[in-house]
Amino acid sequence: MHSSPMTPITISKTISKPVQKVWDYFNLPEHIVHWNFAHESWHCPKAENDLQVGGKLKTRMEAKDGSFGFDFEGTYDEIIPSKLIRYHMEDGRKVEIRFDEIDQDTTKVTEIFDPETLNPIEMQREGWNAILQNFHRYVMNS
Repeated sequence: MHSSPMTPITISKTISKPVQKVWDYFNLPEHIVHWNFAHESWHCPKAENDLQVGGKLKTRMEAKDGSFGFDFEGTYDEIIPSKLIRYHMEDGRKVEIRFDEIDQDTTKVTEIFDPETLNPIEMQREGWNAILQNFHRYVMNS
């Protein structure tokens, strides 16, 4: 059996909105820029998303004071509309996002991602979780 050096991290959030809205808000660039950051001192000034196999997700995250920023890029490996997204990052790490329709007004979003080796696992979990919380807040308030 194949085992990767690091166990993937799983986080999830149940959102009281229909799956189509959750999917759209997760994937459309005009929404991504409003939630794709872990802390209010940061923002996501731009996002591009070519949501198809072989297409790319490109986002920019920056500190609002301009002191630091980085580009994020993923390439899509599999997409099942309103259900599943799989992509890999430039360093080969894999990400899977599941959209589970609990009922017509409730969607569970689960993210499973390979950790990187530079930062502690718990810090990575907290960072991704903060972004998912931010997403939840944005969807609920829109």
